[in-house]
Amino acid sequence: MAWQIRKSKETFIYFGKGGILILLKKWRSHNMYDVIIIGSGPAGLSAAIYAGRAKFDTLIIEEKPMSGGQIVNTSEVDNYPGLPGVGGFELAQKMREHAQKSGVTFVKEQVVSVEDKQEKKLVTTNQNQYEAKAVIIASGASYRKLGVPGEERLTGMGVSYCATCDGAFFRNRTVAVAGGGDVALEDALFLARGCEKVYLIHRRDSFRGAKVLAEQVQTNEKIEILYDTVVEEICGEGMVEKIKILNKKTQEEKMLPVNGIFVAVGMVPNTVKVIPHLALDDTGYIKAGEDGRSSVPGIYAVGDVRTKQLRQVVTAVADGANAIASMESDGMIS
Repeated sequence: MAWQIRKSKETFIYFGKGGILILLKKWRSHNMYDVIIIGSGPAGLSAAIYAGRAKFDTLIIEEKPMSGGQIVNTSEVDNYPGLPGVGGFELAQKMREHAQKSGVTFVKEQVVSVEDKQEKKLVTTNQNQYEAKAVIIASGASYRKLGVPGEERLTGMGVSYCATCDGAFFRNRTVAVAGGGDVALEDALFLARGCEKVYLIHRRDSFRGAKVLAEQVQTNEKIEILYDTVVEEICGEGMVEKIKILNKKTQEEKMLPVNGIFVAVGMVPNTVKVIPHLALDDTGYIKAGEDGRSSVPGIYAVGDVRTKQLRQVVTAVADGANAIASMESDGMIS
């Protein structure tokens, strides 16, 4: 009896004289890898490049439409060595192209969970299950948003979440910083070095950041502090032109002309649902050192998702390389 076999993504379909038989069997060409990398920001792409150089069979699972993480929303990256002023999207594309040349596989799926099965790790997505000898979590962190009208529309057009990344573009201009913790205070001081004026907008009547930083802010002539105040709207046609603010005590609303606003109200780690005994810090970041090793052998954390002091493209790239070096040293991949 002659049979014709057709393969689809979901089933094997057998055609024969006796009719049609459909076997409901998932078709996968490959689901076992040496390394699975969750996330395709600078840390994940760097890890992929180094994994490719080590000849590891590597899969990158990326949820977002574009690789690059947060830098794709940055008009220019001014502090990446050797490429001053490079566009964030351009840099992300170059990193992805480099990773692709290293022979890694990309899939666009959402990770649901990561399970530790001792000698192997099981990664479940919204579409598939994959196995690997080691997993690198490079899912990053997201800046906490103000959630006000105009914020999304003007992100990258005067709305920024990183003063050290974008502050240079506002030299001799007037900007606002929203927040009251250490990052907001540091951002205000940093921006005051080059900006004409900095408004520091804080919803409380005192700062929750370090006292030494608060004192420096309070004595800086370029910084005007607006206590008990919140941002209600960010306005502008194409670029930020002004913000609407509200004093919560007096209920006074007014428009404040600014060229940009830096939002510093915290970050949220994009931690996937992982095994219960993976150690996290008090704010939800994965506890891992510069070597990327987490509390679970074979699971590494790199980039903004791990506990670290400085979250920049250059430190993320270093994290990715270090994690692969640690993996080789640990003998995870034979």
